[in-house]
Amino acid sequence: MPKIIAINQKYKITMKEIDWSNLSFGYMKTDYNVRIYHRNGEWGKLEVCSEETIPLHMAATCLHYGQEAFEGLKAFRGKDGKVRIFRLEENAARLQSTCRGILMPELPTERFKEAVIEAVKLNERFIPPYESGASLYIRPLLIGTGAQVGVKPANEYLFLIFVTPVGPYFKGGFSTTPYVITRKYDRAAPLGTGIYKVGGNYASSIWSLEAAHQKGVSNVLYLDAATHSKVEEFGAANFFGIKDGKYVTPKSHSILPSITNKSLRQIAADLGLTVEERDIPVEELATFEEAGACGTAAVISPIGALYDLDNNVTYDYGMKVGETCKKMYDHLQGIQYGRVEDVHNWNVVVE
Repeated sequence: MPKIIAINQKYKITMKEIDWSNLSFGYMKTDYNVRIYHRNGEWGKLEVCSEETIPLHMAATCLHYGQEAFEGLKAFRGKDGKVRIFRLEENAARLQSTCRGILMPELPTERFKEAVIEAVKLNERFIPPYESGASLYIRPLLIGTGAQVGVKPANEYLFLIFVTPVGPYFKGGFSTTPYVITRKYDRAAPLGTGIYKVGGNYASSIWSLEAAHQKGVSNVLYLDAATHSKVEEFGAANFFGIKDGKYVTPKSHSILPSITNKSLRQIAADLGLTVEERDIPVEELATFEEAGACGTAAVISPIGALYDLDNNVTYDYGMKVGETCKKMYDHLQGIQYGRVEDVHNWNVVVE
């Protein structure tokens, strides 16, 4: 049995207080989080905690040298009442890849799976009902907690998972939104940490994202940092385009390998599209029939228009959601909610 650290009912939420259909994509306190410490070269036992804060040394490497990694995945309550967690093993593998990249101990897949399922079970009452279209967002986090002054790996680490019910990432739901291309800022350098899910990649995108919001657009599309001539990704999502029966998405060492994008590539192939992972010159944006941003939070966010302000060019994909984007979105959400057969065994059903 997991060790229970603390039980705190101070902020207890009743289900009647939650407006499931109008949830934002934000944080809501739930009952428990789970934690595993890494000390003396080995992972400890799973611990259950109701405290939202972390005791942390002021010299912890996560605070000074960015030794931290995180993941994002979701659990869905289906029409049949079953709870499904989507592509759990893929998130475990991506976290392990990040750990190798910034020299943190890798959490074995089975331990990751154990922790995710425990966190979902302990907070089962916060999983939104099927009719709401909302989901339970799961945030695994691994940080260096050992005190260091020199730049080197920590000697202690903390892995934790908290969950929170969320609605759509974009307030408009599944509808087209405008985006802007930037050449003034880069998300990640070639051969840097862009391929890993670390906080620094997101910190570097905040300024340009806020500037984009002030212009009334949803997000920023970054170009390759070396030449600013090829499409890379958005601040928190991958790019894809549809044309001539093809699903086209960038391939680069500085792009985060999106699990949603990986799933959409398979779905696109299943639906009869040709899948291409390759360089996408900026000029090719004019040839796509549909375009979208994809990631765990947004799933698919269809792009209505892309504004290249530096060159005074607009790539217009229309205000109506494209047929292919809609078909892929419905298929992916169908798998996640149990409406479509999970032929690739992507879901873990929580018993």
